[in-house]
Amino acid sequence: MSRLTGFAMAVAVFAVFATTDGTAQAQLKMTIGTGVDPAFSQFYVASGAGIFQKNGLDVEIKTASSGSAMIPFLIGNQIQAAYGSDIAGVINHNKDKDIVAVAEGTNLIRWLAVVGKNIPDLNGLKGKRIGITKGTSGEIFWHALTAKFALSPADYTMVNNEAPEQIAALERGDIDGFVGWEPWPTRAVKSVKGARIVIDAEGIVSNRNYLFMYRPWIAQNPEASERFMRSMVEATDYINNNREESAKIVAKFLRMPVDLAAELMTKVQYNMAWNDGGLETIRLSENQLIDDGKMKTPLDWNAYVYPDLLRKVRPEAVSISRLPPS
Repeated sequence: MSRLTGFAMAVAVFAVFATTDGTAQAQLKMTIGTGVDPAFSQFYVASGAGIFQKNGLDVEIKTASSGSAMIPFLIGNQIQAAYGSDIAGVINHNKDKDIVAVAEGTNLIRWLAVVGKNIPDLNGLKGKRIGITKGTSGEIFWHALTAKFALSPADYTMVNNEAPEQIAALERGDIDGFVGWEPWPTRAVKSVKGARIVIDAEGIVSNRNYLFMYRPWIAQNPEASERFMRSMVEATDYINNNREESAKIVAKFLRMPVDLAAELMTKVQYNMAWNDGGLETIRLSENQLIDDGKMKTPLDWNAYVYPDLLRKVRPEAVSISRLPPS
């Protein structure tokens, strides 16, 4: 075989490889942001299992104390996707109508909890100082909890603090308990003497986390946007079909014990969908914000809910009967 013939064959083989294997695509850069807990596992798994790379994406993941804290960075193209709570999405869309929810990612079944230090039960929290992170799913849970058990909010002193600060505040005695999301409740129980989970959210409220993007960026970067959504769908499938390996990836990313990551991952449902249940969760957030005086006008559902990307990648995952009237 001549050198020229061999070179031509090599070029032909590479051309086939480049069109059939996502890793040979031009790598499109994205920066995405979320919190540091296993409820956001699709981001970690898409990175750790090579799913972003397979889909031709070069992705940097930035993290904060909560996924909700990353959503404002969508404005000005500081990041291209965020993963956070229902209420934080509505709050930020109310500030900038181009922030859109592109899919529901996790259903938080037993993810939220009230932790107390030397508190035997829910009644024992009366008159106590309770930490809470305002504008997050923890606040929605607390509102639902007080409504379900006819508790008077005036009987509690709510202290606004970030989730990672709550454990130290509880240990110091600055607060007597806190409303939070995993892994902080479990970590508090393991590290603070006398701490216990007083009640979790199962049967009270089912909060959800959503993927958020910036509408102008989607319009300007349709290929990268579709590759990203495909990566999220594939990462969700990977988690649901390979739970043991997924827990290892999540534990490595979050620098936590594998058994803790595996335990926490049983408390949520991982999905990538748009359905009526996801819309109802958003409705609860909208109602709370209006009741609290934080929203003056109803949510523009047609502007906020953006199912187009998911419908392109996995149309059967979009089962919205109709959007609520704005």
